[in-house]
Amino acid sequence: MLSFWHVHARDYARQASEHPDTEITAVWDEDAARGRAWADDLGARFHPDLGELLARDDVDAVVVTCPTTAHREVITAAAAAGKHIFTEKVLAPSPAECAEIIAAAEKSGVALMLALPRLYDGYTTAIRKVLADGELGRLTLVRIRLAHGGSVGEGWLPEHFYDPAATAGGALIDLGCHPMYLARLFLGHMPETVTGSFGHVTERAVEDNAVAVLRCANGTLGVVEASFVTPASPFSIELHGTEGSLVYGTPEPRLLLSAAGAWRELPVPPRTGTPFELFVRHVADGTRDEENLALGLDLTHLMAAATRSSREEGSRI
Repeated sequence: MLSFWHVHARDYARQASEHPDTEITAVWDEDAARGRAWADDLGARFHPDLGELLARDDVDAVVVTCPTTAHREVITAAAAAGKHIFTEKVLAPSPAECAEIIAAAEKSGVALMLALPRLYDGYTTAIRKVLADGELGRLTLVRIRLAHGGSVGEGWLPEHFYDPAATAGGALIDLGCHPMYLARLFLGHMPETVTGSFGHVTERAVEDNAVAVLRCANGTLGVVEASFVTPASPFSIELHGTEGSLVYGTPEPRLLLSAAGAWRELPVPPRTGTPFELFVRHVADGTRDEENLALGLDLTHLMAAATRSSREEGSRI
């Protein structure tokens, strides 16, 4: 485990501990006190030096949950040491850093996979089939919202989540990653322009309320919404086309399709697996999830464009 900075680190530690083919043997953390505490809790050895951990022959793979702005340094070091890499999103704050990371993994021949869990959920599989079957006609709008109340009142998000030097952003680059990569997936290609608008409801250094609008060359629009200040807001997906509409999570987790003038509920298949389970499978099989990496790279491009746009008072990029 490389750091417990991210709130999902404990989830990945649990998954690694419970998986029959993996065990946690070592921990490194830029915060030594935090790292030692987690190492003790997991029965693993703590290494204050990252290079020392990466030099261990009995470490085959690493889980990267350090500050987002440290991903390039940590992941390229792990790749150079021949370790397979499972990393929290985003891969890196800038496209250039992403390219360096991907090149390092390819050079060393190691697996590299991002935690993009909603890519493998059953509703995503079902929606992709609706699109492939053409039931919506020509797609005109994709809208996806994901929010929680982690910044409301005292909040449950750790204070370091509001440090732009570590996070490279707030609600959009963290929570908004999920609707952003799904929007990119459903649109089928990268948009022509991205417009970002960020709000600071709690007046912290990073945004806690965000919207990004993606406009494609063919006129199709994507709307991505993310918030740390709306605890009752459901995760929701809307797709609209010239011949039908599809909604999910409004608020029940049901997938509804309106086509040929009538609404009907569609079955949602089981999820393909957790990203960590799929990562372990790729390592064992010597394969790579090419779609995962491609979406991860596009995700950083979209996040960087939305952030630039928000700083320029909403100008389109």
